[in-house]
Amino acid sequence: MDASATSMPVVDPNGSPEGRIPAHVAIVMDGNGRWARQRWLPRVAGHKQGVESLRRVVRACLERGVPVLSVFAFSSENWSRPADEVSGLMELLSMALQREVPSLSDNGVRLHFPGDRSGLSARVVQGLEAAERNTAHNRRMVLNVCFNYGGRWDMVQAARQLAASGAEITEASLSKAMALSHVPDPDLLIRTGGEMRISNFLLWQSAYTEFVFTDTLWPDFDAAELDRALAEFARRERRFGKTSEQLPQAQASAVADTRLHA
Repeated sequence: MDASATSMPVVDPNGSPEGRIPAHVAIVMDGNGRWARQRWLPRVAGHKQGVESLRRVVRACLERGVPVLSVFAFSSENWSRPADEVSGLMELLSMALQREVPSLSDNGVRLHFPGDRSGLSARVVQGLEAAERNTAHNRRMVLNVCFNYGGRWDMVQAARQLAASGAEITEASLSKAMALSHVPDPDLLIRTGGEMRISNFLLWQSAYTEFVFTDTLWPDFDAAELDRALAEFARRERRFGKTSEQLPQAQASAVADTRLHA
């Protein structure tokens, strides 16, 4: 989707911006293993604590009115990790689906699991499909749990779709074939754990995304940390290739267009 159309602040009649909550927050949830190592625990214990952190952040996003949250749960490169850690992650996903989906659905959360399912077990795939099906009616928030996902994989699979259909490959058609085409591009991407890279996450979609990096390990990330990231986002001037002087007119046009189609 057009990045410049997302998270445009509402402009009141006096021209002052209101409501700087991003329409789409993405998070690289990093630091579970280090959190566990600091406590002399197995790495899987860190991932379990990471699920608790995700629960807190989902609740905080709901309370703050964030419409879309996307998290990087398992990358296509994570298969190279130790076999016991990978199997533990798969088991943790299955358990989390059984435990969390009813509560998420009760809170109006619609689940999507973007990623390559060809390498997943039938049990895991069935769990993902059931969770998507059972929450499809919800409209309060979209939660994308990117599992066995990679930004390069996403671009390749989109191009293959278009080539197989004989469609012309353009920026617009490629965007529509992406695994997250059902939501606007992310406005804010947060990476925890102190690393300053996006690690093959949402490469296409992050062209105009604002980045916030924090040293906080993911299991320690909470509502206060989220608020700090949102406050930093609110201070940014998002120009989308325009000059600062052009922004008021562009924002007013966006609001007028929104009201016209309301």
